[in-house]
Amino acid sequence: MDDTPHPDDLLKQALTDEDETAAVALKVRGLPVSDSVTVIFHGRRDLATLQTYVTPGVKRAGTAVRASELMRVPCDLDLADAEDREEAERLYAEQARALRDALVGADTVLSVWLDPLEELASGRVQVARSVELDVELPAPRLLPVALVAPERSMVVAPVCGPRTLAEGRPPMGIACAQQGVARVYPLPDDPERCLEDFLAAAAEHAHELAERLDHQEASVERFLELNADEPLEPPE
Repeated sequence: MDDTPHPDDLLKQALTDEDETAAVALKVRGLPVSDSVTVIFHGRRDLATLQTYVTPGVKRAGTAVRASELMRVPCDLDLADAEDREEAERLYAEQARALRDALVGADTVLSVWLDPLEELASGRVQVARSVELDVELPAPRLLPVALVAPERSMVVAPVCGPRTLAEGRPPMGIACAQQGVARVYPLPDDPERCLEDFLAAAAEHAHELAERLDHQEASVERFLELNADEPLEPPE
């Protein structure tokens, strides 16, 4: 029997058990693609965890947030080196600012990808503001937003590398993904070059997959031919 608590139950307990937990919300507005997001820094004394979540939209104080609305971002606060409360407040401000700048920078770069993606994808690109995606990415997501090109079954989203915010702004990139193939490109790279590179990689992957399927079908056909007249005897 699985006794693991449901994420919604854990979140409800965390937000109501004030002696053991604390949560601070950082609102980021005016993003060109995401519009607005809310960062939630959540700490639990009993689990010794201090984790970062991002949710679409602006969440006001006291607003109920379901676990399904939160996207875990592995870029956490690190205040352990603070000698007193004043130092902790300074470190928090610096680290929260670093994450905010990372979100603004990544969302701005994603907006630059929109036009080249529409041109190369030969169709309208949708903006998905969601914590869930149908395609698996090769790195953690930084923002709950993605560009989706339905005609290409392609997703483009900002991603990041896990690190504490005490180390500064996290390493970031733009991930391109289709079923079975994904690549991450540095933020400063030219979107058109990146998209052309990815589409070439996706075409090569599709060609290799087709060859493997043809090879498999030929193998099955030969096996069936061997058994057409009488069953093969197992080797001794």
